[in-house]
Formats: sequence, C-alpha cells, structure tokens
Amino acid sequence: MKIVALIARILLGLIFLVFGMNGFLHFIPMGQMPSGTAGQFLGALFQSHYLYVVSALQVAGGVLLLVNRYVPLGLVLLGPVIVNILLYHVLMDRSGLPLAIVVVILWAIVALRQRQYLSGIFVKRSN
Repeated sequence: MKIVALIARILLGLIFLVFGMNGFLHFIPMGQMPSGTAGQFLGALFQSHYLYVVSALQVAGGVLLLVNRYVPLGLVLLGPVIVNILLYHVLMDRSGLPLAIVVVILWAIVALRQRQYLSGIFVKRSN
C-alpha cells in the first residue's frame, strides 16, 4: 500500500501541477468551447478570472503533494477542486469523466494513507 500511495501522490501532484500551470500559461490547446450549460459555466470562469484562483489552488496543492510536505493540506486544498471537476463532468460535460474518476481514486488512495492527519476534520465539537 505504501508504494501505491507514493505513486498516487506523485501522479496526483503532477496532474494538478500541469493543469494548474496551464491555467496561467496556456500550453495545452483547449480547442472548441463546449456548448450549452458547460460552455456558459466555463465562460463565467474565464470572464470573472475565477479560473486563476482555481489554478493557483491546483498548483499549490500539486506542489505540496510533489515535495511531500504538508500533504494533508495539499489534499484539503485539492478536495473542493476535485469535487467541482467531478460534478462538472457528471452534470455538464461527460467527455472528461474518466480522468475525473481517476483523479478521485488517486485522491482517495492518498487520503487513505494520510487518514490519521485528516481525522480531525470529522470530530464532532460540542461548542
């Protein structure tokens, strides 16, 4: 399990570093904008510059995973981004769904390995 988690952490870090940097440098050609709701959603991300915030979170989370420092923080930063990517592909544009599922699986493998550090999120507080 240790080797699998190591490979998952490195792959997840590389995926988010590359795609996060692409949000700033645009080195991967995007092609046509999707039509319908998916195109409107992406258009809003581009026009509002919200995409830069998402890209910065992707780069930060990817770097934290790759350098193997503050891995739980990297997972927490990437978690909401992954949920949004998955929901986008489930609800609006199914073309990228296989990669989104792979990313969810990789995140789950790394989170399972780091569960002792993430367990505090699930503690019920009585305050």
